[in-house]
Amino acid sequence: MPKHRKMTGVVCVALAATMLATLGLADSASAKLTGEFTKFEFCPYKTVGVSRCLYSLTTGGEVVLGSKKVTIENPVTLQGGYEPPATEGAEAGFSKFVAAVGAETLTKAKQNVPGGLAGIVPKESSSPLVKALVKFFFENSLTGVTSTLELAKSASDIRINENHLAQGSGVTLKMPVKVHLENPFLGKSCFVGNSTSPINLELRTDTTSPPKPNEPITGNPGELEFLEGARIIELFGVELVDNSWSAPAPSGCGGIISFLVNPIISVQLGSTTAGHNTARLKNKILETTAAAVKKNFETEK
Repeated sequence: MPKHRKMTGVVCVALAATMLATLGLADSASAKLTGEFTKFEFCPYKTVGVSRCLYSLTTGGEVVLGSKKVTIENPVTLQGGYEPPATEGAEAGFSKFVAAVGAETLTKAKQNVPGGLAGIVPKESSSPLVKALVKFFFENSLTGVTSTLELAKSASDIRINENHLAQGSGVTLKMPVKVHLENPFLGKSCFVGNSTSPINLELRTDTTSPPKPNEPITGNPGELEFLEGARIIELFGVELVDNSWSAPAPSGCGGIISFLVNPIISVQLGSTTAGHNTARLKNKILETTAAAVKKNFETEK
């Protein structure tokens, strides 16, 4: 049975660095894209510059946007590859992500918004105009609302720091996202965040330093396990956190009357400035080298 090891300090860094450097160099004449290697089916291992493959499955946690909290009930996958880390400048230590081939880089898993429209529309104390709009558009049986975390920019705007992940200290994953709210009456284009004004998550496994009124929260670097003859590294029990991010006002909600509905949704979300939002994502992360995936594909007969 493989041994589990808690991710700690310099020992973990050295171990992870050694393993990442040697993945794919072991004899794999009989290896095929089976077992845990199937997780890397969509890794862009043939793309020039890609050195690593990543498969990260978010299995739980929550996203708090202003006054609304959405629990992660449906798994979300982040997958693709990444380049060697930058060695200088502001992005030193961070690797540029490369999109998955033949699949979504960040899967669009819809999560239920507690209370549906009833939880995001105004109360009876609202103005007559707002109450009239609520009655006309929202008071019916189709009141469920879903929230989907989507990429706001291209996959190449994602950054990953594998040393920080191994150390359990510092920003591990930078990802520009947007929140897609869907309902027959909100329409298909109701978003918080977009390509020009994304929600910039800077996820980490250690303790955050957020602006008030948020308080520091702490993630979890997880535990390490070697799979497939030590050609794959698995980190399980990882919790990535960030409660320092801000979010722009909603846009596109309500279709042709978005100019009326957007302010309603904004009021009900409350303040979404930095210090009022939180992301806690519980993950299982698998990493290997592009060379290891390539060898497994090429030895498949």
